[in-house]
Amino acid sequence: MTDPRDAASRYRAQRDGESDADTEPAPMQLTAENQHEYVETAIQLAIRRGEFDDLPGAGKPLEGLGTHHDPDWWIRRKIETENLSGLGPPALLLRVEDRELDANLDQLGSESDVREVLEDFNTRVVAARRQLQGGPPVVTRTRDVDAEIEAWRTRRAARPVPVVAPEPPRRRFGRRKKENRG
Repeated sequence: MTDPRDAASRYRAQRDGESDADTEPAPMQLTAENQHEYVETAIQLAIRRGEFDDLPGAGKPLEGLGTHHDPDWWIRRKIETENLSGLGPPALLLRVEDRELDANLDQLGSESDVREVLEDFNTRVVAARRQLQGGPPVVTRTRDVDAEIEAWRTRRAARPVPVVAPEPPRRRFGRRKKENRG
């Protein structure tokens, strides 16, 4: 198998009329100027060899792009497919947290805990909007604490109360009744 760089340099030498039958062209040195040519040549050679034929997903649209434009779709997709947590720009982390916030609030038992979580969330949204750490723009809205607490109360009241079945009396194993022997 020949090196694509050598083949490309031979091609260019022949094209430019610099070819001598007796001299072997020097291997191509990869520089910033010819990097594009090298990559294009390598891609064209791979296409001719058929290395791009029958790839999975060929001709199909990319999944999960949605209907709206999200410049960070690939970061979001990587985080979701790898099931990563705590990684990524604050804007994306806040979007995920906002989507799961109601379910997380429903697990809390007291109004003060709900208020504390909401105030912390709002503080982090405002800090991320200032873009002190850079990254994509923050589109997550702050939550109205009083309205969210009222919604939490409503969801909590609508939840069915779990019915606890009475426990049957426990039998004590290992104790024997004393028999009267007479």
